[in-house]
Parts: sequence; C-alpha cells; structure tokens
Amino acid sequence: MERRTHLLLKMATPLLLGIAALLTPGCKDLVEAPSALVYSENPATYTAGTPISPNTATHKGGAIDTYAVSPALPAGLTLNKQSGEISGTPSMGAATATYVITATNVTGSTTANLSITVNPSVVTITGQPVSQTVVVSQVATFSVVATGAGTLHYQWMKNGTALPGATSASYSTPPTSLADDGAHFSVQVTDGFGGSATSVAVTLTVQAAGGPGTCTPTANLNAARVFHTATLLGNGKVLIAGGFNGTLALASAELYDPVAGTFSSTGSMVTPRQAHTATLLANGKVLLSGGVSLGTTLASAELYDPATGQFTATGSLGAARSDHSATLLSNGKVLMVGGRDLAAYLATAELYDPATGQFVATAGAPLTSRATHSATLLSNGKVLVAGGFRSSALSTAELYDPATGHFAATASLNVARAYHRAIPLPGGQVLILGGAASTGVERYDPATETFAVVGNLQAARDHWHTATLLPTGKVLVAGGVGVGSPAPILASTELYDPVSGTSSLSGPLGTQRESHSATLLSNGKVLLAGGMGFGYLASAELYY
Repeated sequence: MERRTHLLLKMATPLLLGIAALLTPGCKDLVEAPSALVYSENPATYTAGTPISPNTATHKGGAIDTYAVSPALPAGLTLNKQSGEISGTPSMGAATATYVITATNVTGSTTANLSITVNPSVVTITGQPVSQTVVVSQVATFSVVATGAGTLHYQWMKNGTALPGATSASYSTPPTSLADDGAHFSVQVTDGFGGSATSVAVTLTVQAAGGPGTCTPTANLNAARVFHTATLLGNGKVLIAGGFNGTLALASAELYDPVAGTFSSTGSMVTPRQAHTATLLANGKVLLSGGVSLGTTLASAELYDPATGQFTATGSLGAARSDHSATLLSNGKVLMVGGRDLAAYLATAELYDPATGQFVATAGAPLTSRATHSATLLSNGKVLVAGGFRSSALSTAELYDPATGHFAATASLNVARAYHRAIPLPGGQVLILGGAASTGVERYDPATETFAVVGNLQAARDHWHTATLLPTGKVLVAGGVGVGSPAPILASTELYDPVSGTSSLSGPLGTQRESHSATLLSNGKVLLAGGMGFGYLASAELYY
C-alpha cells in the first residue's frame, strides 16, 4: 500500500507543477515597465563655467533601476544612474545636440530625447587699460579689470607679441627707452572655460629726460601717506604732516630740504590726524586743525614751530571738523569754514586768533553746509567759498566779509564741483579747476561777482588732483582721479594758461597719484609727494 501511494504521488508531481505554472504569473510579469520619461528642462541651455540647476527626471509606470545616456553628456555634466538627475558645471562650450536618456527596469525601458546647448563662457573687460606717458628710464604700468567665470588668466602683449611672464591684471614695463615710444600694449583675458576677451590696444609715449616740463624722482618720504598736509616754511623747507598710511592716521611729520633733496624726521604731532588743514601763520608757525583719527572727528588744534621742530597744543575748535577749509586773512586770523563731523555736514565757521590761541565763532554762519569746498582770499579781503559736497556736489558759492563777520550769497558755479582746486590769480580773479566729470575751467571775477567758463583741461579730474600756480603764470594740474568705470588714477600733468584759456599736456608723473601734495618751492620747482597710486605711496618727485 505504501509503495503504491508513493508511485501515485511521483506520477502526479509533473501535472501539479504544470497547473501551478498556469495559475501563478512569474516575478517579471508582476513589475510594470517604465514609460513617459520627461526632464524638467528640455531643451536645456547652459553656460560654460556656470553650475547648472539640477535637471530632474520624472516618469510613469514602474520604478526605474538604472539610467543611461548616449552619447556622453558635455564635459562637466554628469547623469545620476539611480535618479536620472543631470548636474555639474559645463567646462567647455558645446553645440546643440540630442542626448538619449534610457531608463530601464527588469520589465522594460523608456527613453527621452534631451536637447542640450552649452554656450561659451563670457569674459567682460569692465576697465580698459589707459595710454601712458613717461620720461625715458621710467616704468609704465598698465592695468585691466575683467569679470568672468572661475579664475581669470591674463596675457599682456606688446605690439601683438606675448610678453613672457606678463600674466597678471597689471603689467609694469622694464625701465623705458626712446625705442619704446609708440609701442602698443593690450591684454588677452581668458577664464579656463573657453571664454576670452582682448582689451583695446593703448599707446606708450616715452619722452626724453631732462628739460622744462618733466618730473624727476627725488628722495622718498620716511612714511607712505595720503590725506596729509604740505606747507612751505619761511626757511624754504616743506613740512609734511600727518595723513593716513592705509591702516591708521599718522602723528609723524618730516621736512623736505630742497637743497639736499632729502626728507628728515621732525617732531611728532600731539595728535595723529588726516584730512586736516595746515596754515602758515604770519609769525612763521604752522597751525594744524581738525581732521580725523581712529574714526573720530577732531576738534583739537596744534602749532608747529620751525625754530624748535616741535608741535604744541593750542585752543580747540568750537566744532570737530574734517575736510573743512582754513584761510589766512589779511588781519592774520585764520577762517575755518564748514567741513563734516563724520556724516554731519557743518554750516558753521570760526576764527583762530594767533594772539590768543583761541577759536571764536564768526558773527554770522555760512549759508550752506559743505565740505571739500574751496575757500580763497580775494584781493578785497573777502573770502570766496565755492562748491563742495553735502549730499551731492554743490554749485553754490558765498562770500565771507571779515569787516562784518557775515556770509553773503554770490553767483553760482556753472558746474557743481567737490574736491576741486581754486587758484587766486595776480589780477585778483580766481580759477576753479576739476572736481567734476567736466573738463571745463571757470574763473570768478570779484568785480562782477560772476563765474565764467574759460576753457577746458585736457583730462577730466574728478577729485584729489593738485593745482599749482607756477612763476610763469601758468597752472600745473597733476594727477588725481579721472572719469570712467573704474575711474583711473592719473599720472598725467597739464599746464593751463590763464591768458589764452588753453591747456596743454606736460611731462607725466613718475607714477599715478591721487590725494598727494604739491608744493611750489622757492627755486620754482614743484614737490609732489605721497598720495595713492599702486598702493600708498612714499615716493616723491620734482616738476620743473
């Protein structure tokens, strides 16, 4: 019996297995094939060097086991084989092409045709090089400002030929020779992602050394400084005091000796200060007042005595002020006008009396609050206060009358100006130069109390240039900040002729300078010292 049962079961097993196969589907048949694969961005347009937003995949049907792409995606892009997401940063431009994305599971697959374009990266030159003029043996420096993806690479060229090692945003020539005159310089900027831009070609002008109208180096200052003061003393030396060295306001001072051509230290100021004023008094001492130190506007003042080489405190201003004006009056007193106490612009004025060492408010207040203006003593004893800055550059002007102690309105400038320069002329009129995007020069006539446009400068000098009346009657205008984006620091100089109303280029500075000092020496030369160019400058030079 037992043997028979075993035999029957053995005969029935194939039949039972067959019936089970008919009644139960396989595992493969239980999983649905994927379908309708779609990408969130299609067509997709990217830029080389710029990370893309993830391009995500969606689909219908069953879960996907793996994704594949053909042909390979543009360099820098990757396909996530589990999620189908495309991400990365394209490294080079690529023409429009169709990429087939295949999504697969154990049952089947689906595809999506994805169109991708990778545009080349863009390099933009936002600050072009500027043509330079130097004296033979001087160094010329060209610079460029550019934007683009990733790290930018530079290659400077001279007359179309790459200069070995000239691979920075600025390029300084070796000491020049007359053979370099007329050479053209440009720079190619690349970003490593296929983007490239070439600057305009600018010209190097090399002038012969020596002779009138040139700048020659003299000794260096003992300290680099900007926003300092320079005062010609009765003994012919120049007192350089205070300023800013890029970190803090300075208390140090030094003397330039035109005979020896050297700078030497003198006593230090009682208080470090920058953006202050310095006025040579009738007694030969120098009054230094106001300014800024450690973020605080100063009301303190001090005197420098050339006989002892020392600074001593004197009376304090009635109001802390910087970027104000200080004008020596015919009666020996010093008129302080306007300025600012940090963000507050002042409409106050006061007088310093050397006899008492005290400051006293003027009888009347200025009509307008202003800073970085000009204040010029006229031949009639009044003071012309013109232009300056408040919330913007000002065109208004007013007159201070020492006889009454009051201010009164006068005609307005034709152009709003701040950080300009005012030069009293031998005939009693006043020249106004720079301080605006305009090249126009204006002249104030005290007889008619009017301003008139009397010619143009060769270059617009928006701020921080210098203007010096030479023994020849012409005005030397030097350096400063020009107009543009970014605004260039200028190395050029020019001579304005008040008689003809014309200006002509003169020999260039040895380096770009702004916020420097310019002092007419007893020998007729002009000492240009310190300021800012390629960093904070300790260099100085002589124009003659």
